[in-house]
Amino acid sequence: MERNGIAVDQLVATSEAIQENPDLAQFRFRSQTQWLQGGHSETRIQSFYGAGQEDPSRQTPFVVVSDEPPVLLGTNQGPNAVELFLAALASCLSVGIAYNAAARGMRLQDLRLEIEGDVDLQAFLGLSETVRPGYEEIRVRYHVVSDATADQWAKLMAHVEKTSPVLDMVRHPVPVTFVRD
Repeated sequence: MERNGIAVDQLVATSEAIQENPDLAQFRFRSQTQWLQGGHSETRIQSFYGAGQEDPSRQTPFVVVSDEPPVLLGTNQGPNAVELFLAALASCLSVGIAYNAAARGMRLQDLRLEIEGDVDLQAFLGLSETVRPGYEEIRVRYHVVSDATADQWAKLMAHVEKTSPVLDMVRHPVPVTFVRD
């Protein structure tokens, strides 16, 4: 059975397999970025480890181009890193909503997310040690057309807010280590 473009039977089977063998839930994602010039870089995303093995499904890498707008001395060849971060959050939330709605028997006809965030560049430019260099606030506005009741929708959104990996990374610090080759 398919709902919201998701094979619900496969989703259930995957959840059951992970309940039987929690090691299958361990994934390692990777990216490789090459700086080109100025604010312009390209990131390649291809291989990852998951479900107990290296995944061979991606024959060619996805290429994500990033840059800065001219006002930030870039050449507008792609979105900047903080914009890509908002896109990652929106993508993760939309997947969480669609998958969890499908699992709960809720049909989506339309789902749109608009996300905006406020950044003060003083810290990035080395002009302040008291201003946070990252987002000060992020706002998510969503529009949905669904057969779900208001109560079903509220429960779904509460669940998605608790289980979204990218939202979790926003709300809780993640250790980051740097190693020079």
